[in-house]
Amino acid sequence: MNFYIMTLFPDMIMNGLNTSIIGKAMEKNLLSINAIDIRDFTTDKHRHVDDYPYGGGAGMVMQAQPVYDCYKHVETLINENSENTKKARVLFMTPTGRTFNQDMAKELSTEDNLVFLCGHYEGIDKRVLDKIVTDEVSIGDFVLTGGELPAMVMIDAISRHIPGVLNNDVSAETETFTDNLLEYPQYTRPEVWEGEKVPDVLLSGHHANIEKWRREQSLLLTRELRPDLFEKVELTKKDKKFLEENK
Repeated sequence: MNFYIMTLFPDMIMNGLNTSIIGKAMEKNLLSINAIDIRDFTTDKHRHVDDYPYGGGAGMVMQAQPVYDCYKHVETLINENSENTKKARVLFMTPTGRTFNQDMAKELSTEDNLVFLCGHYEGIDKRVLDKIVTDEVSIGDFVLTGGELPAMVMIDAISRHIPGVLNNDVSAETETFTDNLLEYPQYTRPEVWEGEKVPDVLLSGHHANIEKWRREQSLLLTRELRPDLFEKVELTKKDKKFLEENK
């Protein structure tokens, strides 16, 4: 998969993503990350990409022209680097967008190319948004200084669903939010720490009992901490009996 990020701070993107699991995936050519500086496409000699908003008000607004020219450059890169002629989705990071979640991450991971548009100041001229953006996406009900952090969060979450990115691909299938359940508690060595012992079932070597315990712990945690998710869980007869016995 190829990620293209249209941004005013390309170093922020690359320094944040060129490490850990994502960095290793890039080294293996499982994905590529391209941060393109919108300032490179301004016609202003001082490299300004913003101006005062029509109608007045505080702050500045990013202009349509440099954003659009940056996007046309990204289109050229996509055509050069990908055999897929399908038009790439352009994701605009905005608090007014659809809330990003695990299902969306999995869906987006099937794309060959994704373009992220990171805004700043008071926003971006709506005319260019209407022309190029396919998806408006938010990572939560709060406001940040720019779209770079949301883009990085999304790229990290999406990348985990790309085959080969995780050392153990089963991790992506069993972690938090899969089937609307929070992940069960995890333990490692030593067996006893500060007087607290690892649950016996995890030391038993009995895989069926371990899976049963993990399922039950996920059910209990989700019911307690995320009742909104718990309402969506498809409960088996065994699940219902266990929860009834552990109110």
